[in-house]
Amino acid sequence: MKQFIPAFLLCLSTLLTQAQVTTDNLHKTKVDSLVQSALSVFMQNNARVSAEVGVYTGGQTYIYRYSKTTLPAPNTPYEIGSVSKTFTGYLLAKAVTAKKVKLDDDIRFYLNGDYPNLQYKGRAIQLKHLIAHVSGLPFMLPDHRDLFQRPDDSIPGVIDSLQHDYSMGAFLNDLHQVQLDTVPGYHFKYSNAGAQLLGFILERIYGMSYAELVRKYITRPQHMKYTTASLPDDAAKGYNQQGRIMPYNPPMLLAAGGIYSSVADMLQYIRLHTDESNPVVKLTHQPAWGDINSYAMGLSWQMNKTGNGIRRIWQSGGTFGFSSYCVVYPEKNTGIVILTNEADRTAQDALSVAAGKIFEGLE
Repeated sequence: MKQFIPAFLLCLSTLLTQAQVTTDNLHKTKVDSLVQSALSVFMQNNARVSAEVGVYTGGQTYIYRYSKTTLPAPNTPYEIGSVSKTFTGYLLAKAVTAKKVKLDDDIRFYLNGDYPNLQYKGRAIQLKHLIAHVSGLPFMLPDHRDLFQRPDDSIPGVIDSLQHDYSMGAFLNDLHQVQLDTVPGYHFKYSNAGAQLLGFILERIYGMSYAELVRKYITRPQHMKYTTASLPDDAAKGYNQQGRIMPYNPPMLLAAGGIYSSVADMLQYIRLHTDESNPVVKLTHQPAWGDINSYAMGLSWQMNKTGNGIRRIWQSGGTFGFSSYCVVYPEKNTGIVILTNEADRTAQDALSVAAGKIFEGLE
């Protein structure tokens, strides 16, 4: 009996936690069931707040909302974090197909002043290196190498204070101080600074702001009305693992992780990326580093093959208060996006698992 009571209380606690999750899932179709199964597991974590799921398959779209508070309003914008980098990659591919640049161009060609430091043993950083995270640039500028040795709950405040009033002029000055320690193009080293620099270079190439480029070449043609490069008034509030409301990404991180979008809009984006007859899309899905059979980087898309040999092209995002995951299977004309307004060290992996379970069920 002494063993039964704790077990009973544990079961009761689990049921109460699950009962707090509301959803608009109607539980009628196969897709409904797959999403419900995957999201039930994801939402069991006590830190989770709300999640929206979008599935594109067979030319049809499906949207589901889950929440432990009030269900998000339709078309609620979320911060999509590093999924924004795929927008930057698309804009680079657009410039390449328009013959404005080449992927292997030396980035110094697009910078004013001398940057002899942006090469190592005579090998310069190329445009494609910036978006594939093989440039050798630090994680961020200004470069604080001890950043992630701090307590987790202090990191957002430090980054926010460093980036909030940081200008591109200051960024370019700090870029002069960077010292590469390896040949660009060989070693993967995640760098928001690389994506930020590429965003600036694209602005120079086109003579337009990054926000204008996103609007002209992505959101307007794809009818993504709720996707923006500036903070929308109706954006979801983001939370950390302790349930505290977190700041949004500073504007300087825009090309690296500052776009806001809704699940419905991201399904339009997924539809775009399932069509590899589009030369811009096809180029973004080509490995710029690595081996597609194990792990490769395209123009900010991560990619590999499933156990069944199906190409999986994805990107995840994590900001101070949001986690996101977007995956495309071009050969299957299928994609899945999950946006949430909570961030912790396990959220992105959990989203990947959830999306993987949904796709496996669709096969």
